[in-house]
Amino acid sequence: MAKKPEDNSTQSFMDMFADLGKNLKMPNVDVDAILSHHRKNLEALEKSAKATTAGASAVFNKQREQLQETLSEITDMARNFSAGGAQDVMARQADFARRTFETAVKNASEVGEILRKSGSETVDILRQRIKDAMDEIRDGYEKNK
Repeated sequence: MAKKPEDNSTQSFMDMFADLGKNLKMPNVDVDAILSHHRKNLEALEKSAKATTAGASAVFNKQREQLQETLSEITDMARNFSAGGAQDVMARQADFARRTFETAVKNASEVGEILRKSGSETVDILRQRIKDAMDEIRDGYEKNK
């Protein structure tokens, strides 16, 4: 009696690929190893994307925080600006300009550090996956010798 075809609508692409490899009975091809290899690649890409997203979110939050601090300083300066003589006003303007410059440099440094860490983490994830993939390939060739 012929086998009734299975309902493939619930099977994932990976399952269908595994079934194809098993049904063809291809010699010396470890379909499970191939699927595992590609699954690990996709997992590494997912981790990398999450690290990149976390970095972008951290940069956004830092920039929002920096903007709030700057607006608060400007508001404080505007409130206290009219009191005092011309010399006092010029001294406050110079102090404000100095603090603004120092804050801008500090903020740029902090954002740069966040971006560096995020980029480094992303590259490290992908670099490790490439290394692991090369080890898997090497082990597969050595096993087949």
